[in-house]
Amino acid sequence: MNKKLAAALSGGAVLITALTGCGSDGGGPDPKLGVWAKKVCDAVPAQYTKIKAANAGIAKIASDSDLPPKTAKETYAQAFQDMSDGYKAIATAINGAGAPPGVDGGAKRQQDAVKNLNSLATSYADLKKKVDGLDTKDQGKFAKGLHEVADQTKEIGRQSSSGTEALKRLEQGDVKEAIAEQQSCKVSASAPPAAKS
Repeated sequence: MNKKLAAALSGGAVLITALTGCGSDGGGPDPKLGVWAKKVCDAVPAQYTKIKAANAGIAKIASDSDLPPKTAKETYAQAFQDMSDGYKAIATAINGAGAPPGVDGGAKRQQDAVKNLNSLATSYADLKKKVDGLDTKDQGKFAKGLHEVADQTKEIGRQSSSGTEALKRLEQGDVKEAIAEQQSCKVSASAPPAAKS
């Protein structure tokens, strides 16, 4: 059961790498766009680390079938809270940076990304509430509750795909180049070898 949940969550960091795994084509973007990209990228590494650690915690539970239900519950709850906080913070950074300057349709692309990230944050917060309500004293009820949580994570996986697409749309053209030049985005992109795109 835990393995099913971990598998459903394993792509959590993919969304962040949509913002970070890009290379520069040379030439240099508009300096104003560089300032915008710095605002976004400076917020990414800490949140990326938080989301990556949450995924690692869930994967660890999946490999430990002898883990007491109370410990499993606490670990899942913390992981979902960290994912919620991480995605919300990235949405806040993108929202605070405003629309990327000089980019056609930049405002819509920015708001689409913010909307998707906030939606993911809310979904993970809802999962955390669900896990908080699980009964660890009854193994049968606990297993059933975890099964329901795993089913919900599949839907969140679809949301994550939409969020990744929204970030890719935001990151096109000069925006991609401006982000590629930010040291903070380079650092977070190189952090997890398995997550590189």
